[in-house]
Amino acid sequence: MALAPGTAADGGPAAAPHPYRWFMLAGLWLLYFSFAMSMVALAPLVYVVMTDLGMHRGEMGMVLAAWQLTYILSSLPCGSLMDRFGPRWMMFAASLVVAASVMLRGFAVDYWTLLLAVMVFGLGGPLISSGAPKVVSLWFAGRERGFALGVYFTGNGCGSIFTVALTNSVMLPAAGGDWRNVMFIYAGVIVVTGLAWLLISAHPESRAVEARLKGEDRLPVREVFLRLARDPVVRIVLLMGLFILFYIHGTYHWMPDLLRSYGMTPAEAGYWAALPTLFGMGASLLLPRLATPERRFSILLALFACAALAVLLIWSAWLPLVAAGLVLQGVCRGATTSIALLYLMDNRSSSSRMGAASGLFFSVGEVGGVLGPMSVGAVAHWTGDFDASLFMMVGISALLVLVLLRLRAVRDAS
Repeated sequence: MALAPGTAADGGPAAAPHPYRWFMLAGLWLLYFSFAMSMVALAPLVYVVMTDLGMHRGEMGMVLAAWQLTYILSSLPCGSLMDRFGPRWMMFAASLVVAASVMLRGFAVDYWTLLLAVMVFGLGGPLISSGAPKVVSLWFAGRERGFALGVYFTGNGCGSIFTVALTNSVMLPAAGGDWRNVMFIYAGVIVVTGLAWLLISAHPESRAVEARLKGEDRLPVREVFLRLARDPVVRIVLLMGLFILFYIHGTYHWMPDLLRSYGMTPAEAGYWAALPTLFGMGASLLLPRLATPERRFSILLALFACAALAVLLIWSAWLPLVAAGLVLQGVCRGATTSIALLYLMDNRSSSSRMGAASGLFFSVGEVGGVLGPMSVGAVAHWTGDFDASLFMMVGISALLVLVLLRLRAVRDAS
């Protein structure tokens, strides 16, 4: 395994960790900002796009989930490529693919062309989501890993807040009221962040880390994934990731339209839908750092309980309770994925193969990412409102509690 710069041979932190690790973390933050921007770019414009292209909620649910379909198939090879070639050029290439996906959305003329444009995102997105934990595992050690995970996840939060809150109120008017021009502007921003990452990661120490990666002896890709899949802890964390991303994507992508159904204007719904992400950033900075092995179970248990309560508060449709529910939901979104990844970083069979392990995590997790928005959209279409979809998310939260209890039992027995 390539050691983190400034990590001792016995795995403990050396006296002077390399200071450039914070610049690498800043580069990850920029990539995750653009990752979030591309992932949620359509969410504030759902009503506008559906009207323009003559789509209904069921079709839009499929579009919002479409990128996860290709993401699932490409996550495993992307994770393996990340372990073999390192994150610098792989993640830059990913940013170009993601930008192409956003640009192609602006050229969509119907349901099918929009669906295909969104699916392109899934070809590049896994290189970012599997590469970021890989960079953290290479450059950080000990408790700093939890903090680093939380920091780059705030990039996701900032990208989401920017996109959800400002698309209708600022970007759409600036783009002449044409949602297609908004897509073109966002694609340009994503290319710029990719170039910034390429510049930051050109540091000699970064190049040295990647040279060590390329020089390591490696098992065949098939054997790596088989070894990971045989580990019961890895399997349970993968199942947890599936339900976590079902909840996150299912609630996030439809939140602006849900709030609009409560009587808000599109601009108001955008600002309110940004609340979870705003509070999620604070949670992503604080909770992963606190989630040491002895505290991890209790923190996740509390988060899953809050996830169920948040949905019930939003279902009330009374604005003070809706606000409280959005805050709670943001705390859950901001910390659950990063804490689940810490289980993989600290697990013996997956810690030295974090590119492959995180690729596997997101490959399985995005099955839930597909089913979440698709299920919420389909159920809302069938029933005429979002009530049944919200109660479905309460059930998902209960399943997460059961999976967490099973994880504790397996770890205690090992």
